[in-house]
Amino acid sequence: MKAFKHVRSHFHVPGPGPLRTKNLTGVVHLNAISYHSFTESHLDPQSSEWREKALPKLIKLTPLLKNLDLINGKLVNLHDKCTVNDEFLLQSMRTFKPIATAFLMKQALSTVSTPCLSVDKPLYMETFTLNSLKKVCNILDVSAQQRKLVRLAICPQVTQHQIWTGALEEILNQLKFEMSVNDYGCIMAQQIVVNCLKFLDDVMSYDPESTSWMRLTLKKDANLPPYAKWEDFLEMINDLMICLKNEEGFFFYVTKLETMKEGLSQIKDVLVDKNIGYKEVRHQQSLVQKKLTKSLGHSSKCLFTLLLYYLYGSIRDIELDICCWFSEGDVGNKCYLCVGKILISDEEKMLRREVKKLDRALRVIKFVYEMAEMKEILELQGHVWCLGCENRSLVYRGHKFFIHGISL
Repeated sequence: MKAFKHVRSHFHVPGPGPLRTKNLTGVVHLNAISYHSFTESHLDPQSSEWREKALPKLIKLTPLLKNLDLINGKLVNLHDKCTVNDEFLLQSMRTFKPIATAFLMKQALSTVSTPCLSVDKPLYMETFTLNSLKKVCNILDVSAQQRKLVRLAICPQVTQHQIWTGALEEILNQLKFEMSVNDYGCIMAQQIVVNCLKFLDDVMSYDPESTSWMRLTLKKDANLPPYAKWEDFLEMINDLMICLKNEEGFFFYVTKLETMKEGLSQIKDVLVDKNIGYKEVRHQQSLVQKKLTKSLGHSSKCLFTLLLYYLYGSIRDIELDICCWFSEGDVGNKCYLCVGKILISDEEKMLRREVKKLDRALRVIKFVYEMAEMKEILELQGHVWCLGCENRSLVYRGHKFFIHGISL
């Protein structure tokens, strides 16, 4: 009971019953030994002596890493979203995260030993990016049969023509804004972005005074130029990526454009020209949905980007530091899924930002959970750990979030 209350204080699993987690001790021990650079590496991370030596290390690294975080394996300044090319700071962050994870998990779970109900679910104790449907299904431990149902249910919704074009427009509009804010001087890249946005605007808008829009069928005229295709847009994206590939400040956008090329390559032969007539335009738009639905699988980052945009208009992947399951009692089927982030800064603005990110993670997990028609009763929680924070909780968009200070 004492052990359960100790865990409950960190992960808020209510109720009087005992609790069991799977292989936690081994995983945390390996992570701590593999990554930290303590001179006291001979100490057992489960010991109080290790925790007493770990906390000063975290305190020492905190001011050095303020306003920085790991995103897609790169060190990024959270204020301007620019990549920080500093090997010492990168290694310092790679030291900080595993030490902090081992520290807080050992603090919460080192006394758990009650041999009751085992939660046979995945456990994530290292920083990872939630960027594919496969990863969400892995977190939820969705069966192979359920994964087929999930994909069949999600794909037709997120590959609709307006979702596809909207996601592309969102990426390019954000890129255009970043270029203006950072006073980016490459005229060619700026012009390509403008042309890409014009292309999308032409695809999505319709001129009610245009006679071509009133035609039901394709107009065959040898004097007309070739009809526009998605291949034209793909070529512009390739040129834009060449312009930006060496610009660290636009690393996210280059990565995201590379992601969307997966879908563009599947629909490059689809027509987008309004001169083809109303009926044919509708047919070509339906081809976009059909081709994307058929080709984008569980591992597709392009499909996941469309899902993020479909759910809440965002195209940014979600970084998590911890993801673990708990179960209450030795009867029933209620489970708790906790996702969390370890922060360097305790600024209120930073905390609010992370709560919003965790909320997006929980919402996409819940969406897939519902699509999979899983039988377990699932409660989702978000957790944020930070040195210097006061313990408190809040509710945001129906989800519970807990902010923890890291201390002995």
